[in-house]
Amino acid sequence: MSEPRTVANDAPGSAATVASPVAAPAAAPSASPAPRAGAPFPVAHAGDGDTAALVRLWDRAGLLRPWNDPQADIALARRGPHSTILLIRQGEALAGSVMVGHDGHRGWVYYLATDPDFRRRGIGRALLAAAEDWLKVRGVPKIMLMVRPENDAVHKFYVAAGYVEEPRIIFSRRLDEK
Repeated sequence: MSEPRTVANDAPGSAATVASPVAAPAAAPSASPAPRAGAPFPVAHAGDGDTAALVRLWDRAGLLRPWNDPQADIALARRGPHSTILLIRQGEALAGSVMVGHDGHRGWVYYLATDPDFRRRGIGRALLAAAEDWLKVRGVPKIMLMVRPENDAVHKFYVAAGYVEEPRIIFSRRLDEK
């Protein structure tokens, strides 16, 4: 039998330890994925009490923008079945997070953040793998994300993780009059 591994389940704010090396079958959309082999960090879903810590983490990671309300983003991601926020803690500290969601065809990653005090330990890679696995279990065939052009370090992170830059132009329009 393999060593026990930690896998995020679908109960917000919880994680479960399992001994099985097999991820939940893709046909079970309510199941959360097992981490990839060698994943050293327990991954959990954000809970009701995590909002302030998430906002602090995203601020420390340089992800906040004045036109985005992080509390509203957190509430929206946690509200429906097609999105979640995954967390990695180190002791009592929130070390990293990723918001992941899908429209049934494409998955999207937002707010992938590692606290500056916990960088270079594999937490970002572990969260990205957990987001990919969360989408795979739900049968989502492709994952997408956006990186600001000036963010060279993050660009290199995703290239190293096997992501490719696609030639796309993104159009947008504010619906909230901000």
